[in-house]
Amino acid sequence: MPMSIPASPDLAQRQRHWRLNRLLVLGLLVGWLVVTFLVSYHARALSFRFFGWPFSFWMAAQGALLVYLLLVILYARSMNWLDQDCHLAEDD
Repeated sequence: MPMSIPASPDLAQRQRHWRLNRLLVLGLLVGWLVVTFLVSYHARALSFRFFGWPFSFWMAAQGALLVYLLLVILYARSMNWLDQDCHLAEDD
């Protein structure tokens, strides 16, 4: 049985993939910026209690790490979807 070679993605799909990849990375970097710099910059104003701790302390100790983990998971899932959508997924 002859093996079929998958059609290579055309230039338009590669450009679409790259454009959406850049938008995704930009959005995730904005999320990272907000969690890393804006929350710590406004820590004194964020004086409410969250899980029994001041929010700024909780965010520095645990919250930021959870957000970073979510950003990585979101990027991995989004890129898997985007690769499949643009027919650029690698075969396992």
